[in-house]
Amino acid sequence: GVSGGEIPPHMSDKRFYLSWMDAVCTLNTLQTNASALEQVRRERSNPQLQLQAMKGFLERSGLTGSTCAFTEQILRSYGFRTGFYSSPHLVQVRERIRINGQPIGKELFTKYFWQVYGRLDETKDAHGGTMPAYFRFLTILAFHVFLQEKVDLAVIEVGIGGAYDCTNIIRRPWVCGISSLGIDHTQILGDTIEKIAWQKGGIFKPGVPAFTVKQPEDAMAVLKDRAKEIKCPLWVCPSMEDYQADCGPLRLGLAGQHQHSNASLALQLSHTWLQRRCLPGERDMSDNLWTRRLADTEWPGRNQTLKHGAVTYFLDGAHTMRSMLACVQWFREIAAQHERNASGPVARVLLFNATGERDSAAMLKLLVPCHFDFAVFCPNITEAIASCNADQQNFNVSVENMLTRCLDNEHSWRLHNSMQDKAGSQLLIEGTLPLVPEKKTDTLVFPCILSALQWITQGRDSVLADPAKTVLPVKASIMAKAAPLCDAAEIHVLITGSLHLVGGALKHLDPASSK
Repeated sequence: GVSGGEIPPHMSDKRFYLSWMDAVCTLNTLQTNASALEQVRRERSNPQLQLQAMKGFLERSGLTGSTCAFTEQILRSYGFRTGFYSSPHLVQVRERIRINGQPIGKELFTKYFWQVYGRLDETKDAHGGTMPAYFRFLTILAFHVFLQEKVDLAVIEVGIGGAYDCTNIIRRPWVCGISSLGIDHTQILGDTIEKIAWQKGGIFKPGVPAFTVKQPEDAMAVLKDRAKEIKCPLWVCPSMEDYQADCGPLRLGLAGQHQHSNASLALQLSHTWLQRRCLPGERDMSDNLWTRRLADTEWPGRNQTLKHGAVTYFLDGAHTMRSMLACVQWFREIAAQHERNASGPVARVLLFNATGERDSAAMLKLLVPCHFDFAVFCPNITEAIASCNADQQNFNVSVENMLTRCLDNEHSWRLHNSMQDKAGSQLLIEGTLPLVPEKKTDTLVFPCILSALQWITQGRDSVLADPAKTVLPVKASIMAKAAPLCDAAEIHVLITGSLHLVGGALKHLDPASSK
């Protein structure tokens, strides 16, 4: 295996003494590595191959599945050293691997990256030239980091699904959890909630406690069958109201009604880990440390609000129908609060993109009732000059395809808007006034996130007005449309549809996140 602090002999070649950016650029090659993509195609028809391949990569990197007896959740406030692996990242790839809640530093990421990459690169010729694809490599890297950094426990978030996800190489977790199910990644997981539930239930392990939240009836039936088949004890978490008797009123650090079930699941997973890891009864669920930590929880890009002078950004990486419904509910409530406190008229703007197989048109239909003055679309490209943004490059989709998707989204929005206009006219003909005055939404498409944000804010956000941030010039006809943005007392911007879009926006709106 690879030891903690030293660089192995086979990496003594100076090409391995490379920088953080070299590491990120090399990591990105695993998105397009021909053998890695061929692996993915082959394994889609035989998903069992995914876990077999993962086992082989772990062995080649000096790790084995048996060393990965990780837990799934805990509150680090009890003094344990925690690891946390999640995806995707918003701004920098190192956000995916955290120690005690903080992304690992660039130096640490670089050191461990070259240790693992070097070991796999050294052994690839003996294994048909194969290297793990992007997500699989990062999963191996996370395991390596957690072992070298000697964490007491690791919280491992599944990538896609469960049964055949590469994180499911962990054979002896302490506890497992399944959050609220929605329809997503249908090409891989299936197109019904029952098929998706079957995949998710694949993380259950014999004799290992598992928890889930209230699910649609058909999905819950599948989860219960999976638990019975695997001989896994499965419990359904109580509602947040059930905790109030012991803990008093609970305040969550993450906004949105849908976070209540996530918080309940976190409490049950954490409590179970403590009960199994420590002496039974040592930790009491009524301990107010639990409730304090729920209130302290922050997760950028999810129900996040940023106020920059006259411009307020509402960021939510919702990218499924279920999460978009929750996003719309959250935005309508919080934007109304901000509007009541505004000193004058407010211009409301949507900045949207969606990727992959996701049903953009259906998500946009949910957003129409938010009554935006402008709907703006752009690809997940942070700025026109992409050389600085290795963390956020996606080599699997061409720029032309990205822009075509944006134009399709714009068309869908116009279609939904015109249908709403017709519905509004019908109401007036029948002598009934619309409940909310209709707004005519103008639509625009921009080539990158920065150009979209700069047009939306019209120089009113000093962070974006930095002369160093240059974009391609905008046509005079497009600039002329911006009068309502210049005249408004405040501009409210909802950024949603993709976590990658939100991450690209945060790179510009919160420069500290890129350092």
